[in-house]
Amino acid sequence: MKACGEVKALQEAKTVHEHLIGSFSPLKISIYNRILETYLKCGSTDDAFDVFEKMPRRNLTSWDTMITGLARNGLGEDALDLFSQFKQAGLKPDAKMFLGVFYSCGVVGDINEGMLHFSLMSSDYGIVPSMEHYVGVVDMLGSTGNLDEALEFIEKMPFEASADVWETLMNLCRTHGHLELGDRCAELVKQLDPSRLNEQSKAGLIPLKESDLKKNEKKKLASQSPLEVRSRVNEYRAGDTSHPANDRIYALLRRLKEHMKEAGYVPETRFVLHDIDQESKEEALLAHSERLALANGLLTSPARGQIRIIKNLRVCGDCHAAFKIMSKIVGREIIMRDAKRFHHFSEGLCSCRDFW
Repeated sequence: MKACGEVKALQEAKTVHEHLIGSFSPLKISIYNRILETYLKCGSTDDAFDVFEKMPRRNLTSWDTMITGLARNGLGEDALDLFSQFKQAGLKPDAKMFLGVFYSCGVVGDINEGMLHFSLMSSDYGIVPSMEHYVGVVDMLGSTGNLDEALEFIEKMPFEASADVWETLMNLCRTHGHLELGDRCAELVKQLDPSRLNEQSKAGLIPLKESDLKKNEKKKLASQSPLEVRSRVNEYRAGDTSHPANDRIYALLRRLKEHMKEAGYVPETRFVLHDIDQESKEEALLAHSERLALANGLLTSPARGQIRIIKNLRVCGDCHAAFKIMSKIVGREIIMRDAKRFHHFSEGLCSCRDFW
């Protein structure tokens, strides 16, 4: 099950689940929790809900897994409802559960409720916030666009903020186009942990020279997007032109771009860091790994079928906007798991509500 979850192989996960049910009775609660985690990692919240409801017993890990997993799939309201049910049952949350609660509040855009839970975790439950909790709150504030509030929150922390805190805010500044504050955060990350230079450069906030990279680190910076088609996982890299269907893939992307422009799409070329002309920047956006994966998925998967993509980095703002429009144009549901969360694109909308 763990392997299925890592590569988001939903059909294989269902097969393993059926085998476990048929071979072992009753299942241990730890196995149920692994099944829950796998379905949520695969983006199948319906299957996760079904397993959760049928579990003969649940422990704290069961609730933790569901709350965080639902939020990462864009179902923040369901996650918060589940947290309310948990408390109404007289159960006591642990420190880990509050991380899922903060994430859920960020998904629904309710920072007031999130800050209330941050206060209650110590006053009502005696949990002292750790650095990880502060990272979670900064992520909640920043993902909803409240970057100044996130900075103020950091400045009021009772101890020095870690590189994780500043890197979280730095990445959110990149997402929301607040590059001046992002540069300040990047410098602080560099001071606290110089080894994170590559991660900062990957976010586009500090220029990266070839000489700054070790040979074994170069692969880490490449944007990759595996695509699941008929239970096979295919991998794509940004700018790759080696795929056997390369000509068809790029031709489809160019046709889609024209349809998108007719629908009001304007390429956000600020996400292309190279010093090239506008037309070349638009062409570079087409070569992002998730777009290559999507195009081949459209060419090789059944009509109207769901397309699943995994991205090893956070999706850029332009691809996010493009995927929303493309989901409506092609009439497909597109599920993408990036480094931050799940994005369910359908009918021109994303489950993240543009908070990521």
